[in-house]
Amino acid sequence: MPFDIKNAPLHFQGIMNEIFPEALSKGWLIIYINDIIACSKTWKENIYRLSRFLKKIQSVKINISLKKYHFGFKELKELGHVVSGSSLGIDKNKFTAVLLKTIPQTKKEIQSFLGFAGYYRKHIKDFVSIARPLYKLCNKHTVFKMTVDRVKAFESLRQALTTAPLLWIADFKLPFSLYTDASGDGLGAALDQVQIINDKPVEGSIYFISGKIKPTESSYGESQMEFLCLFWALEKLNYFLEGCAFEVITDFTAVKSLIIMKRPKRHMLRWPLAINKFRFNITIHKNADGHYKIILIILLMCQKKLPHRSQ
Repeated sequence: MPFDIKNAPLHFQGIMNEIFPEALSKGWLIIYINDIIACSKTWKENIYRLSRFLKKIQSVKINISLKKYHFGFKELKELGHVVSGSSLGIDKNKFTAVLLKTIPQTKKEIQSFLGFAGYYRKHIKDFVSIARPLYKLCNKHTVFKMTVDRVKAFESLRQALTTAPLLWIADFKLPFSLYTDASGDGLGAALDQVQIINDKPVEGSIYFISGKIKPTESSYGESQMEFLCLFWALEKLNYFLEGCAFEVITDFTAVKSLIIMKRPKRHMLRWPLAINKFRFNITIHKNADGHYKIILIILLMCQKKLPHRSQ
């Protein structure tokens, strides 16, 4: 691939997609520009697929560097993550320099640190809650000063990177659990799944999302806000949940009645229609102030510095 050409990555990705259409459609080959992962469940399958891949590479006369290839590994480092067949973690080597970094002295250094930490936000419990003082400091109208709260936020966020949990790889043969919660600041949801680990059923997290409430939605009542949160979460996690049976866990009883409402308000007309294509049961957990609700509330987007409804 030629360097320093603006459209080179786009064209190279297109070429790779054309070379391996069958493998990509079956899902055992993953290509991101010049990074390629061939997935398999058994050693025999691994040898067979690698053989097919290498023969195809040879036939189209593409050169590869064997020094950069790793064969037969159960775990790989890719794009700052550690990927295995069951989980997604953070590559600890990527933030060694960050752990040794002193307290930022400029807004640019704060923004750089937040950008790095934000890349791993879905792994960090209480990310927005911890980072909020630093995001406020990035406001152009805020005078730069590392107060006690901001220093504490920096240290806490840096420490959180070293203890970030693994996210499980979804098993689409098993049911999901979707936890939703809304507040005056925003929307939040967590997708979980119970998988068998060492012959025991264990519930683990697969994905966290959070979003900011739009100005037009700020006047919604509590019941409408919870319904909006469910609608929004299902849209965001559509590629996990459509066609699967799952359970929705919420702490607001009115969500059930809103779904079957005969005369919804105008701004709610499309919500039931969009939700009806999913197959789920609703479980009401009153006063659900445990692990998930805490995470969902504190993962809400920072009002000014983060875009609307990003993941």
